Amino acid sequence: MTVDPLHTLQPGQLLARGVCRHLLSHDFVSIEEFVPQRGKRVDVMALGPRGEIWVIECKSSRADFTSDGKWEGYLDWCDRYFWAVDDAFPVELLPPETGLIVADAYDAQIIRMAPEDKLAAARRNAVIRRFARHAALRLQGARDPGF
Repeated sequence: MTVDPLHTLQPGQLLARGVCRHLLSHDFVSIEEFVPQRGKRVDVMALGPRGEIWVIECKSSRADFTSDGKWEGYLDWCDRYFWAVDDAFPVELLPPETGLIVADAYDAQIIRMAPEDKLAAARRNAVIRRFARHAALRLQGARDPGF
């Protein structure tokens, strides 16, 4: 009997999966649960072909959104900020000055492009280096679990 790997994922993880798949179709690579700075953990950080940095927070319910009071602290770590929700989410709750992505486990669609607020060069460089190290460490862990 084959076990469906999606069955073990939480709703927010399913949204992140669809978002990451969609972003790849735009030539953005992404990592989940990225820590740009101690005390901050974003659901998805994406790196574009020209060094663009996007943060996407995945919200699976009204309660999930209303309990998140730290999202504005992520604005300093990206060029564009998005919410990713499913098609049943009450989108009127989301701040209109942020981007909106509607997703499921298989794909996503950008409904509202987030406004651009470019990072300073030094911050961009630091985030890209941290992103690269994080991705490389994850690959190492997948290649050699338990080491």
